[in-house]
Parts: sequence; structure tokens; C-alpha cells
Amino acid sequence: LSTTSFNYVYERISKDLCLASISGGTDILGCFVMGSPSLPVYCGEIQTPTLGMDMCVYDEQGNEVSLGKGELVCRSPFPSVPIMFWGDDENKSALCNAYFNKFPGVWTHGDYIEETENGGYIIYGRSDNTLNPGGVRIGTAEIYRQVEKIDQVMDSLAVGQQWQDDTRIILFVVLGEGVLLNDALIKLIKDTLRSNTSPRHVPEKIIEVQDLPRTISGKISEESVRCAIHNQPINNLAALANPKSIENFQGLSQLED
Repeated sequence: LSTTSFNYVYERISKDLCLASISGGTDILGCFVMGSPSLPVYCGEIQTPTLGMDMCVYDEQGNEVSLGKGELVCRSPFPSVPIMFWGDDENKSALCNAYFNKFPGVWTHGDYIEETENGGYIIYGRSDNTLNPGGVRIGTAEIYRQVEKIDQVMDSLAVGQQWQDDTRIILFVVLGEGVLLNDALIKLIKDTLRSNTSPRHVPEKIIEVQDLPRTISGKISEESVRCAIHNQPINNLAALANPKSIENFQGLSQLED
């Protein structure tokens, strides 16, 4: 839950409720991090690991990270670990490839997460959707949290485009009715990101589209857009609620220079 959403609840709904953000997964039928009525609430943060979950943050080498960003992992078995995936082989290859390949014997959930000085956690998006311009790892949620402050932008999606032996950030935006993506709005978006995050977060290109692909559960599909702009097969097309939206991202001349 973003800081903006926390502020909305406390300013518009109630000032004295316990607002709990959570994160987990369908495959585990539960949460790795969640709220607690006995802990303070900090805007934009999830309060604590779930009871019974040996959850922590790993760096790329599999070392535990204290007060920093990395992979959300669970180091010990828990009751709702799936025993197999439907249709998997006898070696449980699909399950192992999904969760146990990166750090053997450790459940790697696939979320890019930060442990904060408050003892809470911030999730910045899926690990495989993190951006890496100039070797600096950036979670897409870091960008979305700033762009959503701009009233003219109704929705946005950021992906990394492989470009000249590096990665550049491309930001797609859906604008409000009658709003034009002119130089002033582009400058506002870039200045907002530069001021509130870092110069590395500023997209190289900002492109207007009419619609963003979403899964049946309502999540934007960064993976399908990344495949579309690189002319790669889109494997999860059947999982999209609006598959025709992918046409917005194919053959874009703006991405050729």
C-alpha cells in the first residue's frame, strides 16, 4: 500500500484506525509480511513478518541484508508450502524453478523488498521486473509512487528497454480526458521523479498509450509489455483481461532512437 493510499485513508476515512498492508501469494495461501495491532503504523510500510515465517531479505549472493533492499525469502519450511504444482512432473520441476532455483533450499518469493529503520518493510515490485539502468537496481513501485501524485496521469507502467549495451527506462502513461502529453507535462513527470527519488529513476522516454495490459486479477502486466517492446513472444497472453491492449506497445517508432 503506497504512502498516498495511507494518507488518503487517514485524511478522508478515519484518523484512528489500524491500517494494515500485507503481502504474500496465492501459492502459499498466506502472507510473508503483514500488519500487527501492537506495532506502530508508518505510511507506505508493512509492519512485520508474519508469525511462523522465517522471512528475511537476501542480497544477490544469498547473504542476509539488514536495513536494505533485496530479495524476499523464507529460509525455513512453513505449513502452507505447496507440495506440487498441478500438472508438474515427478521431480516437481515447475515448483523448484519458480521458488527454489535462485537459493537452493530457500523459498525465493520473487519480490524486491526493503527492510526499513522502523522495522517495517516496503515492497517495490516483482524482482524480475526491477529496472537496472547503469547497474543500479530500481523497483518499478518507486516510480509509480511518484507518478501517481501527478493529477494528469491516470495510470502508468515502467519497463526497461535493452539499449546500447545498457538498460533505459521507458514510462508508459494513460492520461486524463483532454490532457496532452506536451513538453510541460513530460518535464513535470521527470522533475517529480528526479526530486523525490534520484536521477537514475528518470525515464529516458515517456510515451502515451490508451490502455495498459492487466491480469484477470487486476494487476498491470509489466512482463507482457517488456516482451512486446523487445518483439519477444508473450507467454502470458491468456492471463490478461485485455489482451488487445498489447497492440499499444508493438512496433513503436519512439523506441527506435
